Amino acid sequence: MNAIVEAVPGLKIEPASKSLWALGWQRLKRNKVGFIALWVVVAYLLIAVGGWLNIVASNWAEEVAVPYAPPSWITKGKDEQLPAKTATVVEAQPIVTMLPSEDPLAQELEAAQKNTAKYADNSPAKLETMPFGADLRGRGVIEKTIKGTSTSIFVGIFGAVLALSIGTTLGAVSGYFGGKVDDFFTWFYSIFTSVPDMLLLLSFAAVSGRGISTIIMVMALTSWTGTYRLVRAEYMKLKNREYVQAADAIGASHYRRMFVHILPNISHLLLVQFSLMTVALIKYEAILSFLGFGVGVRQVSLGSMLAETPAELVQGFWWQMLAVTIAMSVLVTAFSLLVDALRDALDPKVK
Repeated sequence: MNAIVEAVPGLKIEPASKSLWALGWQRLKRNKVGFIALWVVVAYLLIAVGGWLNIVASNWAEEVAVPYAPPSWITKGKDEQLPAKTATVVEAQPIVTMLPSEDPLAQELEAAQKNTAKYADNSPAKLETMPFGADLRGRGVIEKTIKGTSTSIFVGIFGAVLALSIGTTLGAVSGYFGGKVDDFFTWFYSIFTSVPDMLLLLSFAAVSGRGISTIIMVMALTSWTGTYRLVRAEYMKLKNREYVQAADAIGASHYRRMFVHILPNISHLLLVQFSLMTVALIKYEAILSFLGFGVGVRQVSLGSMLAETPAELVQGFWWQMLAVTIAMSVLVTAFSLLVDALRDALDPKVK
C-alpha cells in the first residue's frame, strides 16, 4: 500500500471516520457537568449492586440502637456541658431473711427468679447514639438509606428495561409494517394515553398488591408509551432507506431487517430514552411506596423511608428525612444532568 501511495503523487489516505459512539464519548468528556454526573451515577450504581448483593449495608435490619437514637455528631460535646453528677452514699441496711415458715410463697418465688434468670436477655446493650441516627426500631439510618437506594435503583433500572423492551417491540412492528397493524397498535396506544399516567399507575398497583417484582411489572406496563411513539416514528422514517432495501433484495427476513439493520441506527435514542425512564420510575417508586403501594413490609426503599418521615418530623426526629432527601436529590439530579449530556453527545446533527 505504501508503494502505491508513493507511486501516485498527491494521493492521501483519509483516516477512518469515527463511529457515533466514539464521537459521543468525546463530546461527553468535553461536557464537564455531564461527565461529573456520569461518575456520580456510576457511584450510585456500584452502591446499588453492593447493596443488592449484601456486600454493603447487609446489617441494615439489625436493631442496634434505642428507638430514634440521635446522630452522634449532634450530641457530641453536650455531656461536657452538663454538671458533674455527685454520688449519693446510701447506708447499707441489714438484710432480713424470712424463713420458709414465715413466707409460704418463698419456694415459688425462688423458682420464679431462677426461671427469669434462665431466660434473661443477654444481648448487648443498645447504643444511645449512632453516627447518622436511628429510626423507630433502632436501625441505622445510613445503612437503611444505602439499602433503600439500592432497591429504588434496582426497581428503576429493571422497570425501564422492561418498559423499553415493550415499547421498542410494539413501535418497531407498528412502524415497520404500517397499515392495519399500525392502526391496531395506535388504537392500543391511544387507550393507554387517554388515562393519566399516575391514575393508571395507582390503579394497577392497587389491584396487583405490593412487592418489588409487582411494582416493576406495574411501572413497565404503564411507561412504555413514550418509547413506542419514538420508535414507531423512527421506523417509519428508516424502513425505506437504501440499506434496508438492499437487505430486502438479498432475501433478509422481516425480523432481520427490523432488529439487525434498523434497530442499531436508533440505539443512541434508546439509550437516552432508557435514562429518562430510569429517573421517572425511581420517582414513581417513591410515590407508590409513600402511598403504601410500593415495596413489601420487610423491604426498604427511598419511598418507604419517606413514608415514615411525617410521623417522625412531628416528634422532632428529622435525621431520616435528611438522609433520604439528600440521597434521592443527588441521584435524580445526576441522572437528569446525564440525560441532557447524553442527548447532546449522541445527537448526529451536532458536529
